[in-house]
Amino acid sequence: MERAAGQRADARGDGIVPELRGAVAALDPALPLYAIHPMDEYVSDALLSRRVPMFLALVFVAVALFLSAIGIYGVLAYGVAQRHREIGIRLALGSTAGEVFGLVLRDGTKIVVIGLLLGFGGLVALRQVLAGVVYGVTPMDPVVIVSVAALLALVALGAMLIPARRAASVNPASALQ
Repeated sequence: MERAAGQRADARGDGIVPELRGAVAALDPALPLYAIHPMDEYVSDALLSRRVPMFLALVFVAVALFLSAIGIYGVLAYGVAQRHREIGIRLALGSTAGEVFGLVLRDGTKIVVIGLLLGFGGLVALRQVLAGVVYGVTPMDPVVIVSVAALLALVALGAMLIPARRAASVNPASALQ
């Protein structure tokens, strides 16, 4: 079964190997033909040295996001615990749970905004160093900056919700005792 020029083999390429061996043997019977694999396998093997560091980088990013969420949660939870009495007084004097919830979210937002501004300042200061780290992405790429800031803000918002809910559910009578 001769293939027409330019005709593609099946996905695995197993059907073309005997034809390929015959064509090479017709040209030069002494020419060895071994390790016949699809091009995807060769490309995958060649990119393995880049995939492992990228996977490790993703693991470190996930750990960093997790640690930042725990840090923000810890700071806000500590602040709510320290202000337990104040929050109880606010609620006893007529503040609503929504207002207390908003108060804690504002406190957390201040922390996040300061952190994002410091991070952007670090990016500006280290942009020359970061230029060679990630291929195809410039350090001042607005899409990357906005995406990372949005991701960090979402993680921070998730970390702020638990202490804010806890503050909003403070019982004024128990806080005043």
